[in-house]
Amino acid sequence: MTGRNKQPLQVIQGKGASKHLTKEEIKKREAHETAMRGDIDKVKPPTYLTATQKKEFNEIAEELMKLNIFSNLDVDSLARYLDSKHQYLQLIKDMKKVKATEVVKTESGKSITIANDDYPKLIRTKNTLFTECRTAASDLGLTITSRLKLVIPKTDDKEPKTEFERKFGDV
Repeated sequence: MTGRNKQPLQVIQGKGASKHLTKEEIKKREAHETAMRGDIDKVKPPTYLTATQKKEFNEIAEELMKLNIFSNLDVDSLARYLDSKHQYLQLIKDMKKVKATEVVKTESGKSITIANDDYPKLIRTKNTLFTECRTAASDLGLTITSRLKLVIPKTDDKEPKTEFERKFGDV
């Protein structure tokens, strides 16, 4: 089914757009969202991660759990993100040693510059790893744009604005 992504109930209520939901629908939706959130009792780095990756896993998982957007169900997603990220960083480091062109001598002794045949393959691999990493980061809420989709608008607890303030703002 196509369409917009479903927004959490708190976001809808924060925007003041929950008027179309009945109290019963709100209760059902809250129960569903609570059930879908998942537990956080088994959030541990998988054994296949390196020591550095495990440390980073714990740091990121802790931050995501503070935001209430991470659970046991997301452990493998975070591990795959970290694996992709570290492969990407290693490839970047290795690519700095490889030149895009090579200087070769012809039979006549003349030097010419030709393209390195391996360089385009490395670029494709780099782009693939970058895309994989960016997609995983977005799915986990590690990018600013993905977190902005999760932000719950705050309602003002102040006094209601007067008619003058509504019309003219902070004049």
